[in-house]
Amino acid sequence: MPNSSTILLVDDEESIQTLLTYPLERDGYTVVQARDGEEALRRFGEDSFDLVVLDVMLPRLDGLEVCKRLRGQSNVPIIMLTARGEELDKVLGLELGADDYITKPFSIREFRSRVRALLRRAASPHLAGEREEAIERGELRIDVPRRTVDVRGEPVQLTFIEFEMLVVLAQSPGVVFSRRELLERLRGGADYREPRTIDVHVRHLREKIERDPSNPELILTMRGAGYRFRPE
Repeated sequence: MPNSSTILLVDDEESIQTLLTYPLERDGYTVVQARDGEEALRRFGEDSFDLVVLDVMLPRLDGLEVCKRLRGQSNVPIIMLTARGEELDKVLGLELGADDYITKPFSIREFRSRVRALLRRAASPHLAGEREEAIERGELRIDVPRRTVDVRGEPVQLTFIEFEMLVVLAQSPGVVFSRRELLERLRGGADYREPRTIDVHVRHLREKIERDPSNPELILTMRGAGYRFRPE
């Protein structure tokens, strides 16, 4: 099969499981299903997964708590499914470490596009262009092949999207990237996505690498334009 990735699909609705499993398996992915939060965590501990698709509204343990626990042990890419209008769930999901979200109801084309883009980026992060083996910017060191980050000599745990964003910015100090450009670099396109979600990822990243996140020295906001890494 062209795609050997394994996806954990977590949703308590049988109709959603059927609707999403069929196109994923048709695309060549292996799909493991879970119907509630506790089953999701159990299955995640039993197997190796390349992506988790996680509904917010789950019995026994909700999707936000599952996301938080998964992120505490793994950098696996996570796409959250949220109900239309549940803006709080979207923001909370991103704050807890989800890499992307998609709002119900959605088209299968959109869903497949999101899954393919995130798996492609996770499997081949060098698609963003040729990257240095290691990037050193003052007290920040990024080991690109090992996907590790050290700040002032201490290791920092980043999500998949946070790491990719940091590399994009740090390898081009002084260059301003718009939110849309960052979406295209990080997710292979900006279609169906809200550019402001980039702000959430940037805020989370600053909290992990800046001495004072409220007064950042590394990732700078260019008002009305986007973001840039501190010029050398």
